[in-house]
Amino acid sequence: MIWNLEYESMSRPRLEELQLKRLKKTINRVYERVPFYRDKMTAAGVKPDDIRGLDDLKYLPFTTKQDLRDNYPFGLFAVPMDEVVRIHASSGTTGKMTVVGYTRNDLKVWAQVMARTFAAAGGTSYDRIQVAYGYGLFTGGLGAHYGAEMLGATVVPISGGNTKRQLQIMRDFKVTMLACTPSYALYMAETAEEEGIDLHEFPLKAGVFGAEPWSEQMRAQIEAKMGIKAIDIYGLSEVIGPGVASECLEQNGLHINEDHFIIEVIDPETGERLPDGEKGELVFTSLTKEAFPIVRYRTRDISLLYSEACACGRTLKRMNRILGRTDDMLIIRGVNVFPTQIENVLLEIGEVEPQYLLVVDRKGNLDELEIWVEISEKLFSDEVRKLEDLEHRIKNEIISTLGISARIKLVEPKTIPRSEGKAKRVVDKRDLYSS
Repeated sequence: MIWNLEYESMSRPRLEELQLKRLKKTINRVYERVPFYRDKMTAAGVKPDDIRGLDDLKYLPFTTKQDLRDNYPFGLFAVPMDEVVRIHASSGTTGKMTVVGYTRNDLKVWAQVMARTFAAAGGTSYDRIQVAYGYGLFTGGLGAHYGAEMLGATVVPISGGNTKRQLQIMRDFKVTMLACTPSYALYMAETAEEEGIDLHEFPLKAGVFGAEPWSEQMRAQIEAKMGIKAIDIYGLSEVIGPGVASECLEQNGLHINEDHFIIEVIDPETGERLPDGEKGELVFTSLTKEAFPIVRYRTRDISLLYSEACACGRTLKRMNRILGRTDDMLIIRGVNVFPTQIENVLLEIGEVEPQYLLVVDRKGNLDELEIWVEISEKLFSDEVRKLEDLEHRIKNEIISTLGISARIKLVEPKTIPRSEGKAKRVVDKRDLYSS
């Protein structure tokens, strides 16, 4: 099913005409209303009138996550706060969150692109959709919720956790579609096996999974264990949240909602644009957002584009599933985690050496984070109770700062390997980006 046939199947000339019209409006908007963008464009020698064609986008400067941190919390908003009806946020590298805002129209657009997402996965108004993404500042839960409602489906807003109850509700309410992280879907399937529940007897037909990278092998496991179509979706709060791109039932690349977002692929080293089919860093420009428009945002995600027609009938370009990242950000259980965040927590606590290692693994198909922390010679010889107290304090501060739990492992001095170059802070044992 194509939810919005006019826009999702528009001819390329008409789509590009629409994109240019909306791009010009967006550039004028940020130039007039956001000092940050006006200053960057002035420094680059570019004015809104210089944007005469889509190709002229390349003359505009990039926006980075650092820019968002520097303008925390509302410095990049393009409307007064009395027009902002929702705020979402995700974690940043220094403890400062990446904050985004939405007007009423922004929420309508967001719901529309998420309605497209569910429709691309086979959803209709007859479906019952269980939303097991987290609700709150994270964009996943509410983004999926309002998209499912706009589709006309019946929403089960259960949020995350309490897996046995999730399964009971899925069975009793006769849920037909599931929205959550792929790792949680697989955990649900394994819990069902342990409880003697056969998910193949449920009316469940499809899952819309995102917020973390996952492999084709993981998709195969989910589909086999749950008896469903596992659909990959992509989004990020800086651009809108979930709904930027999603697979259709062909499962052959994620259709980008190009009437709302322009996508570019660049060489991460030079910043030069790359043609379709070449692997590089994804860059997004929003075309219809009012409260928090964003121009040439560098995602740090690595992928490539397909421009060939899809058998589903959509003419929107497709992107490959994410192949990796250009920075050191980790995505753990749907939460962005930077090593520098851990470092800041440790430095604030003190009593430990500035040496640490993040060990990430996937056990039982759920991500686990273990933090190795070197302690001083003096503390190492201290009594066990003091060491246990330090572990608890670090653990609680990590939960408070990042919103996720981690195992803390205090290790002897000089245990963590040193490097003459860039310190190796992460050991990621997950197989996330395999084909």
